[in-house]
Amino acid sequence: MMKTLFALTGAAALFGGVQLFHDGSGESIANEATPSNAYRLIANGNEGACAVTRGASVSDGLSLLTVAPNCRRLLPGLERAKFWREQNDGTVAFSANGIDPIVTFAVADGDGYESYAPALPLLSLASDGGLKPRD
Repeated sequence: MMKTLFALTGAAALFGGVQLFHDGSGESIANEATPSNAYRLIANGNEGACAVTRGASVSDGLSLLTVAPNCRRLLPGLERAKFWREQNDGTVAFSANGIDPIVTFAVADGDGYESYAPALPLLSLASDGGLKPRD
């Protein structure tokens, strides 16, 4: 009898914890609080595009980065980028090692970012929750 009582109490606690995380609505609170980290990278006014995704934070201003393999067509070497570094001035750099930038972006007029280093090709980076990473 005691084993059954302990099992029921444990199941109730587990269910309550799951409901707390999901706020009873079926959607995770963590998902609701997290803005979209999917971006569309576009070269020279729509001459090519690929997907990049900002991942988990590693340290202050530094996050993991996933770059679609076809981003190489926009800027050779970009497919090696593994880190997104955001500076205090709002600039963003993609790098393979978290330090040396492959490409650096400044905040664009309106929404998103535009690359300034290297000077060519000009790349724009805009939030795109609907683009799949393989695109």
